[in-house]
Amino acid sequence: MSRVQLALNVADIDEAVSFYSKLFATEPNKVRPGYANFAIDEPPLKLVLIENAEATSSFNHLGIEVASTDEVVSARSRLAEAGLMTADENSVECCYALQDKIWVGSPDGEPWEIYTVLGDVETDGDLKNGTQDEIACCPPGVEIGLPTSKCC
Repeated sequence: MSRVQLALNVADIDEAVSFYSKLFATEPNKVRPGYANFAIDEPPLKLVLIENAEATSSFNHLGIEVASTDEVVSARSRLAEAGLMTADENSVECCYALQDKIWVGSPDGEPWEIYTVLGDVETDGDLKNGTQDEIACCPPGVEIGLPTSKCC
């Protein structure tokens, strides 16, 4: 099953988890220090919360979670055929998970990732690397027009 991902910067992870648990009537899928995610069935959404009180915006990044690496590869091919540049990250530790993913930037600069989770890991992948105006998690390539950081 594919689902859209919305990653938000939040000032207080505990307060945000409490609010979104009530809003979506579901408990988080994963909670770690400064991080939580919800795998919401209705509406199909992967909500990611990243504690970053210094962020100048609540927006972090967007994504599409897919079921397999084959779907990530297929998305890369489809986007390349459509003339869009992507950046690959394979077997990257990010958001307390091992992931294969690609990144693509929208015309207005919003970072989108298409990713699959290969397994859980105990590290966050440096969620808040960079300045407060950089997204916390982003692709390895400036060539697609996105700010640089470490992951997610």
